[in-house]
Amino acid sequence: MIHSHILGTGAYAPKRILTNQDLEKMVATTDQWISDRTGIKQRRIAAEGEVTSDMAVVAARQALAMAGCRAEDLDMIIVATVSADMPLPSCAVLVQAKLGAVRAFAFDVSAACAGSLFGLSIADQFIRAGQAKRVLVIGAELLSRLVDWTDRNTCVLFGDAAGAMVVGPTPDAKRGLMSTHLHSDGSAAGILTIPGGGSQYPQSEEVLSKNMHKIAMNGREIYKFAIRVLPPAILEALDANGFRVDDIDHIVSHQANARIVESVLERLGVPLEKCWMNLERYGNTSSASLPISLDEANRAGRLKEGDLIAMMAIGAGMTWGSALMRW
Repeated sequence: MIHSHILGTGAYAPKRILTNQDLEKMVATTDQWISDRTGIKQRRIAAEGEVTSDMAVVAARQALAMAGCRAEDLDMIIVATVSADMPLPSCAVLVQAKLGAVRAFAFDVSAACAGSLFGLSIADQFIRAGQAKRVLVIGAELLSRLVDWTDRNTCVLFGDAAGAMVVGPTPDAKRGLMSTHLHSDGSAAGILTIPGGGSQYPQSEEVLSKNMHKIAMNGREIYKFAIRVLPPAILEALDANGFRVDDIDHIVSHQANARIVESVLERLGVPLEKCWMNLERYGNTSSASLPISLDEANRAGRLKEGDLIAMMAIGAGMTWGSALMRW
């Protein structure tokens, strides 16, 4: 049976680095406070004039080069983002044009920090159905323009970056994506939102004056939600494919907060050493986090052929999921 395999990975982060010490000069916070609560030491900030599709294209070109694939060969482009260049059209069609991927159809996925995992699942289904042979999945976020830089609870968390994966079919039954498992709970939507700018609260002077066009979150509730749903999601993927926790060679995770990752792995009984951690260098890059982590682990030679990789991510919605893959 045809199933999908990741053929190439790529990543991009802007050059500008904003450290915790820099933030000490901007809001009432300290390096110690940020580090202890989040594990973050610095984050990347996009340059003036740089937009989400620009970052996505750089990551995409890296992934295409590794896969030995031309942009013209792509059948499909999925961009996971909540910070597109503009509300209309999608970020994906702008990426398509910049890459010259003339054969591909393109669309965005809005699942926040879980977006790239949702995008990977969609790509997998199209490949299994024989409707696509080369799919580009990108997670790209420019969150520095969506945070309130006077709110120390949120502005310290987020950074700008992009990660990409080229996905294609493999006849090798011992390699590739085994399954993906996606979930949502809209009753928890209020714990992480950008309330302004949509049909409920259209852009207005009031929306702008109240910073309703910026990220608002309840960090404590997100932590509680994440550590409740992510361990069962990983177990779901293992059970579906006849594996145990001890069989996992690597965890590739969205990284919002080091405490969340550590708590989830502790509950699963997975050593932290099995998870590629880069949160301290990038902060929470939302949908870009998982593919960046995969790319870094891949390029560092950490992933060996035959390794069993479990993926997990959680984002606003709330949305979350898992995947199991043989490298």
